[in-house]
Amino acid sequence: MCGIIAVIQKKGQVAPFLHQALKRLEYRGYDSVGITTISEDQLFTKKDKGKIDEVHKKLNLDNLPGSIGIGHTRWATHGIPSLYNSHPHFDCYEKIAVVHNGVIDNFLELRKKLLKKGHTFGSETDTEVIPHMIEDEMKSGSSLKEAIKNVTERIEGTYAIVAMSIHEPDKIICTRNGNPLVIGKKEGTSYVSSDIPAFLPMTNSMILLLDGEIATLTTDDVRIEKLSDGSVIERDTIKISWTASQAQKGGFPHFMLKEIHEQPDAIKQTLRIRPEMFVKAANTIQEANRVYFLAMGTSGHSAMAGRYMFASSSGIVPSFELASDFTDIMYDSISEDDCIIAITQSGETTDTITSVKYAKEHGAKIIAITNVVGSSITRIADHTIITQAGPEIGVAATKTLMVQLAALAQLSIHTGQITEFRTNEFLMRMRENLEEVPDKISNIIAIEEEKARRLARIYYNKPSFLFLGRGISISTAFEGALKLKEISYNHAEGYSAGESKHGPIALVEKGYPVIFVAPKDSTHGRIIGNVMEMKSRGAEIISVIEESDSDLLELSDHAFQIPSGIRHEFSPMAYVVPLQLFSYYMARRNGYDPDKPRNLAKSVTVL
Repeated sequence: MCGIIAVIQKKGQVAPFLHQALKRLEYRGYDSVGITTISEDQLFTKKDKGKIDEVHKKLNLDNLPGSIGIGHTRWATHGIPSLYNSHPHFDCYEKIAVVHNGVIDNFLELRKKLLKKGHTFGSETDTEVIPHMIEDEMKSGSSLKEAIKNVTERIEGTYAIVAMSIHEPDKIICTRNGNPLVIGKKEGTSYVSSDIPAFLPMTNSMILLLDGEIATLTTDDVRIEKLSDGSVIERDTIKISWTASQAQKGGFPHFMLKEIHEQPDAIKQTLRIRPEMFVKAANTIQEANRVYFLAMGTSGHSAMAGRYMFASSSGIVPSFELASDFTDIMYDSISEDDCIIAITQSGETTDTITSVKYAKEHGAKIIAITNVVGSSITRIADHTIITQAGPEIGVAATKTLMVQLAALAQLSIHTGQITEFRTNEFLMRMRENLEEVPDKISNIIAIEEEKARRLARIYYNKPSFLFLGRGISISTAFEGALKLKEISYNHAEGYSAGESKHGPIALVEKGYPVIFVAPKDSTHGRIIGNVMEMKSRGAEIISVIEESDSDLLELSDHAFQIPSGIRHEFSPMAYVVPLQLFSYYMARRNGYDPDKPRNLAKSVTVL
């Protein structure tokens, strides 16, 4: 979580850029915000709790002197959102400023030792031990870089640390372990940030900083060294294909709505991934004894759908496990004969990274599906598939779900070609059908968006919803419920319709909204029975159905109608779209910002 940005430039006031960069990082956390600059041998700071616009209106974040500075937007872990817990944090004499993302596991022990030495603390955060430890090291004669190196040897946990000091006002020092940092460079200016969009308007040249490395940024140079031995690392820059406009709202009121509308193009781009990127991974899957999907949240729902895709096309049925629980359930039974397919939008999800490392240590082969080039997962995996969503700024995942599903669909087809579970003709028809999905989604958005807005006006004050599906549509029901609860705060549960009789049906009474995801597939007859069970108990039925489905249309109080001709393996890609739109308009109708749901951040980098 949390967003970090730091800039050093030859001339000009850096604070206005830091402010705008933090706006581009606000999806990573928005409990509080702060900026610190150096000018005339002093630190100048403005920070407070609240969203960036709120704090800027009160403090004017642009009005800070200096051409070097660091900024931070926070997702709280240690300590409530407050002025005092907001970053940057400082040493006793406010000569060293630090921003940090991650968790210092042994901070209480370190804090006690520092207190005994006479250090004073002004926050509840784990971060604040870092500048005080740097202070001690620099008092002993260490440079800022040497001090940070020594500090990293004593802290335990995950971190991305960026620091500057009035004692060395011509540089920024940064290091990482388990939390992302990327470096940008253009003539006369250097940047470091948690994510690319922060500096994308200024440069599309990125340098990766890896775990166990420390970088010194000046106006003219970026020097990367190994923490272990100080050896210099030469690393090529990566040109980012994203454009600055992709990270802007482009006339839409919110990023989430823009990104829903971008889904057809994101799928098309992902369908253009070179086949050889899938063939290597498919061979690994085919050779494995056991195959596991590991993911969390929306990525977990794409994995749930992926199981059905693989079963249909290749005859392989992977297990799906929550990455957060994988190490607890395996009891060292994972081996070199197994294959892990890890799905993570950011490539930095700590639960997923931790479980993947565990599997790797036991010899398992790792396939990663992620949207971020150079992310942590890509450096662990044996094979990586980079999806083509471009930047996704809205916290609620929409187009990244779509590109994950598109990637899994292609991977399942390539695996099917190797296993020969299906004929080439069957797989060719699958591929042709997949190519048609983006245009059908465009039609769904054009036709069903107004209906989603209208239904939100009807149902916005309902306290609870039940989302039901069968077969592959269970994943769609889960995702629809997740979207609704995370941005509109209406309680929602996703369930298998078959399981609904074993508990959730007890919630149903007159007027209770039940949303059915019901394509015309092999489950259709049974889902009709489930609809009738709910309807007979007074439920109001909202269904997502095929446009030719007169039976369910007649049984439904309201229905989203999906174009016919979409294979059941790919139905989640189409049938989830009205539910995304419904959730968006429910959030708007309830007065909430769908881009910044409370207590959530885009990338979960803490356990």
